[in-house]
Amino acid sequence: MVARTRFDADPCPVARSVNAIGDWWSLLIVRDAFDGSRRFGEFHRSLGIAKNILAARLRALEDAGVLRGVPAPDGGNRREYLLTDKGRALFPVIVALRQWGEEQCFAPGEQHSRLLDRRTGRPLPPVRVQAADGRPVGPEDTVVEKVREAGGTRSEG
Repeated sequence: MVARTRFDADPCPVARSVNAIGDWWSLLIVRDAFDGSRRFGEFHRSLGIAKNILAARLRALEDAGVLRGVPAPDGGNRREYLLTDKGRALFPVIVALRQWGEEQCFAPGEQHSRLLDRRTGRPLPPVRVQAADGRPVGPEDTVVEKVREAGGTRSEG
């Protein structure tokens, strides 16, 4: 088996984020957690993933601080997996992926799911990247600034 490349010390926030989340199974586990799944069996039924892979991904998400395993309220050896604040902070990422998928990955008229506002029953507006003044920002409007020291000198690059 090929060892997975780690990005724990990489200076890029995208690389570290991918390192923390891991792979597509992990993102789908997080998606299911937002949809209300809490128990191993619920994730397993939803995803159809091999039990050993699911157990490894749940452990990795716990290690990354995205999920917290707690004893199930009904006792026994069962556990529930709850989103931490760090995990809940992934909500805009999951919404953006969902909306991108709705727009880019389905043929017109093809059946798919939609995320609705529970209060109004209406689809959420598209996630948009905006500048501090509210104007839309695209890739051509941004530049990556490397931070050399926390709170210190910065340089572009």
